[in-house]
Order: sequence, then C-alpha cells, then structure tokens
Amino acid sequence: MLIGGIEAGGTKFVCAVGDENGKVLDKVSFPTGDPDATLAEAKAFFDQHDITALGVGTFGPVDLNRHSDTYGNILNTPKTKWRNYPLLKKFQADYSVPVYLDTDVNAACLGEYNYGVSRGVDSCLYITVGTGIGAGLVQDGKVFQGRNHSEMGHILVQKHEEDPFEGACPSHGSCIEGLASGTAIEKRYSKKGIELVDNEKVWEIEAYYLAQAIMNYFVVLQPEKIILGGGVMKQEKLYSMIRQQFMELLNGYLQVENVNELIVAPSLEDEQGVLGAIALCE
Repeated sequence: MLIGGIEAGGTKFVCAVGDENGKVLDKVSFPTGDPDATLAEAKAFFDQHDITALGVGTFGPVDLNRHSDTYGNILNTPKTKWRNYPLLKKFQADYSVPVYLDTDVNAACLGEYNYGVSRGVDSCLYITVGTGIGAGLVQDGKVFQGRNHSEMGHILVQKHEEDPFEGACPSHGSCIEGLASGTAIEKRYSKKGIELVDNEKVWEIEAYYLAQAIMNYFVVLQPEKIILGGGVMKQEKLYSMIRQQFMELLNGYLQVENVNELIVAPSLEDEQGVLGAIALCE
C-alpha cells in the first residue's frame, strides 16, 4: 500500500510516497512558486504512483476548524499568491483518494513521534525555528488541536537586557517569533545567521529567548521530548546553550532528570515532515 505525503513549506515542497511502516520509497522536492504551478508539479509526481491516501503538512496560517466555511484554506500568509487559497479543496479535486491536512510543524512532530527520536514516549513537542517559529504537540499518537491549530510562535517573552531590537513580528513585535526567528536575526543584525556563526553574543541572545519559550511550553504541556528543528537550529551549539538557560530559568521548580534527553535535535534527516504527512493518513 502506497501513501502520499507532502511537506508544503513556504520555501519548498517535498513530495514523497511511502508505506505504512514509515519507509520512503520515492521523493522529490522543488521550490514553492505560485499555487497553480506548484500543485501541478506535485500532481505530476503523484500521477506516477498508485497512492491510496494523501497527507499534507502545510505552511500557514491555515484554517483547520472543520466547522469553518474556509476549512482547509491558507489564510493571511505573507505569500500573497497563496492568501485565501482553498488548498484542501484543490487536493480533493485533483486526487481520487482521501486527503488529510495539518500544519507542517504538526506533521514534523508526528513524524518524530512515530519514527524518530520521540518513538516510545507518550508526548512530544516539536518546535521549528526558521523563517518563522511554530510548534506542534503530539499526545498518545494524536496531534493536539483546539478550536484551530496552535500558534505557539506568538507567545510573549521578556526582552534581553542587551537587545534593543523591537521585534520583527508585524502583529506582536517582540513575541518569540519576532525576536528569535531567522527573520528576526536577519533584521536585527542586517545579516543572515549563517554569516554570524562566530558572534557568540548573537547566539547567547537567541538561546535566552528560546529557553524562555521552551520553559513556558514545558510548564504548561509537560512533554516528554522537546525537539528543536528548523534552519536556525543548524547552529548546533545552540542546543547546549538553550539547555543551560532552560535549567536556570526552571530553577528547580520541576524535576528534569536529564535535560540532554528532554531537549533534543530531530533524528530523521529532514524527512520528519513527509513522514509525518504520510502518518496523518493512518
């Protein structure tokens, strides 16, 4: 049985087919362009395979409220050609199989829960730190969703005393996305993170903000694993810095037996998104 999966990112689409055991059998990726061209390229790939279902983890914001008139639509995204695009309806029209839709970060979380570093635990939180910041929670094999999908990238955090930057989020300024995303780093320093590798103050401030957010998530949700992915986390030294500041902020209030096993990197070599999309169909 072949299952299709799409990691529909704001920068690139990754399309894959795999089986129910989490084995990817074929995969292709291409830049995210306008909707018609991008989805036509995806369909050309899946037309080569006899899939029985399709799972999609998409960039957002996306309407996941099943009672909404715009359920399955991309909402107020900065990608103007995708704004208000009826993504789910388009997939349902193009494919004669069941289609399952969720956010890209929820799919990544489910991929790591089923096949990766969180396999064997009851709950895990996946945080992506890239152009934006988002997070998804899986509990007992189910992706958490309230009225709509969570927007954990927009929690408020305390400013670092040496950071005059007002924040990059157009709605909230100094939320965690506005202060710690890749976009925030570039706007604060007028350089991309990759150009700031040796500037320790950059990563000290970055770790300070991310540790605050993780502490907030941890005391509320109590996940057994917290996975940090996304382009910013390619700076591997951040993991130890975040762990140290997280423990300092927690200040012994809750027991953490091994912070190195609590806060971890993804383990699926950038396939967690498509594997999670496939897992949405189970």
